[in-house]
Amino acid sequence: MRMWMVDPRFMCRQHLLGEHAEIHMFVGAMDRGFSVRGYLEKGLLEVHSLHSRHEELVREMKNRNYRHNSEVDGKWKLVEQLGSINKEENLRRLLERCSRCGERYKRARGL
Repeated sequence: MRMWMVDPRFMCRQHLLGEHAEIHMFVGAMDRGFSVRGYLEKGLLEVHSLHSRHEELVREMKNRNYRHNSEVDGKWKLVEQLGSINKEENLRRLLERCSRCGERYKRARGL
């Protein structure tokens, strides 16, 4: 599980929906009292960004006419800064791993 935290317009369907699902998994795990310490230490999670990132992904999903009906509990937007993600590094990794995301990135950038 991870939060990519890159511009959702660059993400292919699989990565967009995958990150959305993983946000729900993180929230569910924390609600049940499971530790996310390892994700925080590896730079895969920003707890304080869960709510805003969910909303950002949902906006892109709606722009693509995908259905959405799963909200994230608002308490996660009130959490102090916890965790840090290197967005530039994640973008580089995502574009290396996924040719579909690379194509979306190039189109969005006019390349």
